[in-house]
Amino acid sequence: MTAKQEIETLKQSIHQYDYLYYIKNSPTVSDQEYDALLRRLEELEAAHPEYVTLDSPTQRVGGKVDERFKAVVHPVPMLSLDNTYNVDELRAFHQRVLKGLPDVPEDAIEYVVELKFDGLAVALTYEDGLLVSGATRGDGLQGEDITANLRTIRSIPLKIDTEPFHHIELRGEVFMPKKEFERINTQREAEGETPFANPRNAAAGALRLLDPAITAERRLDIFIYGVGFLDANPF
Repeated sequence: MTAKQEIETLKQSIHQYDYLYYIKNSPTVSDQEYDALLRRLEELEAAHPEYVTLDSPTQRVGGKVDERFKAVVHPVPMLSLDNTYNVDELRAFHQRVLKGLPDVPEDAIEYVVELKFDGLAVALTYEDGLLVSGATRGDGLQGEDITANLRTIRSIPLKIDTEPFHHIELRGEVFMPKKEFERINTQREAEGETPFANPRNAAAGALRLLDPAITAERRLDIFIYGVGFLDANPF
């Protein structure tokens, strides 16, 4: 198989896995298997840049927008973080940091590490303190309008103090607590339904239900970690 043929094969496989993961919420490969395919594609494209195309999975951030929901364009792109599974790649990252900060002594560089919630990234938009819309990350440039479902999450405030700002977009990770995940799976098994594979799938599926009342029964939670954008009140 030539490099070009392998690149095309990898692209098709990854696109299919993306569809199953982001649209159907039914992944068929592990994260490590998926990452290995993506890294192989990145290596081949780095060695053969003439074969890089705009439809390559390496040229975008995440999943497509489901046609059932209205598309929402993010004022500021919602990017994702890279990952690693070995120490050598962490060391390589540190070396890139040192190279990018040539005037900063190495002993002055510190890292902040935090646990990651395995859920679904969302953006919450507030106008004059009121929650007016909420969307998924989608492909990073546009997501899905899931405002009605997000409003069912009790940990999301419907009103906040935003003065002196008129518009504020908060970003966070919606997730399903483990106890809730166990409760729902126990109930699904008792009713003869297939249990969810993991809390992330359960949370993602709940957010994309067409009936907010069912979403409310899933008892989702959110961890808000940052601000996407804000602007001053014109008055």
